[in-house]
Amino acid sequence: MLISPRLYAIEVPPWGTAGIENIKYASSKVVYDVTTGDEKALSDILSRVGLLYKLQGSDVFEGSVIVVIHGDAIPFFATNQFEKYKNLMYRANSLTVGTSVEFRMCNAAAKLLNYEAKDIHGFVKMVPMMADAEIARLQHDGYSYIH
Repeated sequence: MLISPRLYAIEVPPWGTAGIENIKYASSKVVYDVTTGDEKALSDILSRVGLLYKLQGSDVFEGSVIVVIHGDAIPFFATNQFEKYKNLMYRANSLTVGTSVEFRMCNAAAKLLNYEAKDIHGFVKMVPMMADAEIARLQHDGYSYIH
């Protein structure tokens, strides 16, 4: 029976191993720029939004997370796609209940895809200008940008 020497060799990485920083995150204002048309990617974004809100202490007065939806992400939030994306939409809506997480959609971009406000789920707020203008406005108001 042959035994690999790697099983018994203790290899020490040249830089050691990573340490864990004990950081307490303060509440902050964040804007997510969401354009993905990929269901898994949107699911991951929703997870990150929820985790960020939780890491910041879930402070509805000091913290704020705004998700700006445009581009290929718009159809996920269309009411006529509810059955197809039901789980994602329940998750997205649940992030807004009793929190300072908001979903906003570019009305102009929605219209380019033939969607009106009446075609989008009620937990989404429609903003008149293109998403870039909304993101720039939020950054001017002190929001940090996350893509």
